[in-house]
Amino acid sequence: MQRLRRLAVHCNAPVGVFDSGLGGLSVLAEIRRLLPQESLLYVADSAYVPYGEKTQEQIIERSLLLSGFLLDQGAKALVVACNTATAAAIQPLRERWPSLNVIGMEPAVKPAAAQSRSGKIGVLATTGTLRSAKFAALLERYCDQVKIFTQPCPGLVERIEAGELSSAATRELLIGYVQPLLNAGCDSLILGCTHYPFIRPLLREIVGQDIAIIDTGAAVARRLQSLLSADELLADAPEPTDCFYTTGSQDAMQQALPVLWGSAIPVRELYV
Repeated sequence: MQRLRRLAVHCNAPVGVFDSGLGGLSVLAEIRRLLPQESLLYVADSAYVPYGEKTQEQIIERSLLLSGFLLDQGAKALVVACNTATAAAIQPLRERWPSLNVIGMEPAVKPAAAQSRSGKIGVLATTGTLRSAKFAALLERYCDQVKIFTQPCPGLVERIEAGELSSAATRELLIGYVQPLLNAGCDSLILGCTHYPFIRPLLREIVGQDIAIIDTGAAVARRLQSLLSADELLADAPEPTDCFYTTGSQDAMQQALPVLWGSAIPVRELYV
C-alpha cells in the first residue's frame, strides 16, 4: 500500500530540499545540473542556522517540521541537504514517512580513502556532524584503511551565510582550520558541510593543487536520479520551476542568491 501511494505521485511534482541555511544550494545546484527538468522546492532554515550548535532533539524537530511543509507543497521526494540534519534526523524522517524517498548527506570518506596516497584524510565539518553517532560509525567503517583527522569549523557557516566567500576574515578562519590537517600529512580534504563547497575556490588557493577536495553534492544528485527513475517519477516538465523559502531574513536570502545560486529568484518567508 505504501509503495502504491508513492507511485501515485505525479512525475512532475517537485523535489523538496531543505538545509539549516543557504549551504544546501550547493546540493541543489548539482540536482539542477543533473536533472534540469525537475521542479525544485528549497527551504533555508536560516532562523535556526547553524544546526551544528543545536541539540539532536532540536534538529529532529526542525527537520520534521520542514519536511512536513515540503510534503504539504506536494514534494515527491525529499533531500536533506545538510550533514548535521542527516546525522540527527534521517532515521526519524524515514520512520515518519516510510513510503517516501528521503536522501541524505554523508561525508565522502569512501572516495577519499580510495584515492589517498598518504593514507591520511582530513574532514572539515560542523561540531554537530562530528559528534554524531552516524559519523562515528562512518569513521569506524574506514579506520582500518586510512587515518582520519577531523576538524570542527565553528563560525565558518556564518561567514558563508553572510556571503563572505573570500574575505580576509574568512581566509584567516579557514587557514586556522586547514593548517593542522596539512601539518598532519592529509592529502585529501572532505567538505563535511553543504555550505563549504561555496568556499572551495578560497580553499584551493590555501592548500594548492596537490590536495584533493571532495564533497558529496553530485553523488546525492545521482542517488536522487536513481530513485526517481526506479519509481518512474523522473519529470518531463518543459518548464520546471524553482521556489525558495526562508525562515530567516527574506532580504538577506534575496541578496545572497545571485552569489550562491547564480540568479535572483523571489524568496518567500516561511513561519514554522
